Amino acid sequence: MRSRDWVIEAIRRVEADANRSADTHLHVLPLPAQWGIDVYLKDESVHPTGSLKHRLARSLFLYALANGWIVEGTHVVEASSGSTAVSEAYFAQLIGVPFTTVVPRSTSAEKIALVERYGGKCHFVDKPLEMYTEAQRLAAECGGPQRGHYMDQFTFAERATDWRGNNNIAESIFEQLALEPHPVPEWIVMGAGTGGTSATIGRYLRYRRHRTRLAVVDPENSAYAPGWAAGIPDYATGMPSRIEGIGRPRMEPSFMPWVIDTMIAVPDAASVAAARHLLDTTGRFVGGSTGTNLWGVYQLVARMLADGVRGSIVTLICDGGERYRHSYFDDEWVAAQGMDLQPYRETIERFLVTGEWAPPA
Repeated sequence: MRSRDWVIEAIRRVEADANRSADTHLHVLPLPAQWGIDVYLKDESVHPTGSLKHRLARSLFLYALANGWIVEGTHVVEASSGSTAVSEAYFAQLIGVPFTTVVPRSTSAEKIALVERYGGKCHFVDKPLEMYTEAQRLAAECGGPQRGHYMDQFTFAERATDWRGNNNIAESIFEQLALEPHPVPEWIVMGAGTGGTSATIGRYLRYRRHRTRLAVVDPENSAYAPGWAAGIPDYATGMPSRIEGIGRPRMEPSFMPWVIDTMIAVPDAASVAAARHLLDTTGRFVGGSTGTNLWGVYQLVARMLADGVRGSIVTLICDGGERYRHSYFDDEWVAAQGMDLQPYRETIERFLVTGEWAPPA
């Protein structure tokens, strides 16, 4: 009974955290008024742990607690490229259990510092595909099923969140658009890390019978776009993504290609150029995954203009740019990666004047 009381208190703490948090803002992206197209940025960077992954981590902890997988003293272990680990470390500290995350050695120093700030520990691997088995091994070595739990976001992300509603991100978007000129968007655009959020949004759109289409943007090296195009559910590249938080070396179990209407492959230099351009023109400091989203949004806006369609598009600010001062916003890092941002910057600037989409060849 003592363990049951502990779980009840842990769930209360997690839900109280959500109750203290207001919904995330929906910002308007400036576009020429004559286009008749509204673009909104849902700012997930304002969550307590600074990213979209705060929602996922909360859902994963509630799911594991309700399933009896986490009890008093359970050591939670995760495999994560960064932001999910930060958010899970926060919730582990909130309920008083130890937390270790397995991360690629290339993970930004800023994210590692945030995990440690919340009392978590980082365990490094050299190859991204090693994360899964290493996390399983660490959890197993903690001493039995109730002493170590591998959270496994890549498997459970799509089922831990209630896609029918219950304050999920899709329901929030439509509630916030209710008084806008085009309350049912033509497109929702986002990247895929675990695939859980795209699965939630895609299911919700069908469940609520909305005509909104879902576009998933994908960075270089990721398995999602080529796997989706080829219809190969176990497609893998085995290569890491330079755009942290999205893109995976394999098709993850939580990724649901059947609910996606189109996928847009985005060059990494385009992602970085778009993130920097947003900062320069609006003052919004965002990460590389948001830049990936924006590149896809601009392409879809141009398509709507060419087809004479008016309406709205929604995308996400996934996290803040302060986590990437030493990467995407560092000229030396960008140069070392062999990225030439200028052609992509010029594409964006030309598009915002002419409405025509002509990316570099």
